[in-house]
Amino acid sequence: QVQLVESGGGLVQAGGSLRLSCAASRSIFSLHVMDWYRQAPGKQRELVATITGGNTNYADSVKGRFTISRDNAKNTVYLQMNSLKPEDTAVYYCSCYEYGTKIWGPGTQVTVSS
Repeated sequence: QVQLVESGGGLVQAGGSLRLSCAASRSIFSLHVMDWYRQAPGKQRELVATITGGNTNYADSVKGRFTISRDNAKNTVYLQMNSLKPEDTAVYYCSCYEYGTKIWGPGTQVTVSS
């Protein structure tokens, strides 16, 4: 089973940027759909961005500010986050499906101060 590990989280001021990375334990070439989710305290986990091959989709709340990308050669998926807002504060998770099972990374904390 593939393992996913997120990194790149941290504390940033509002208006700042962060780039999250999701490193997979094996080739992601066959993992056609990869996602980023987030979960804020007391809230449900929500889908932030999806990349399917070369196509991307975003939640309305991050559209125009976040960019998801993948580097199959490095087995890594990225989430570039610009113009961060305090409401973006959450634990961010990378995920994919493998043989019909949803795989999750342990998450990385992003905190945006006002």
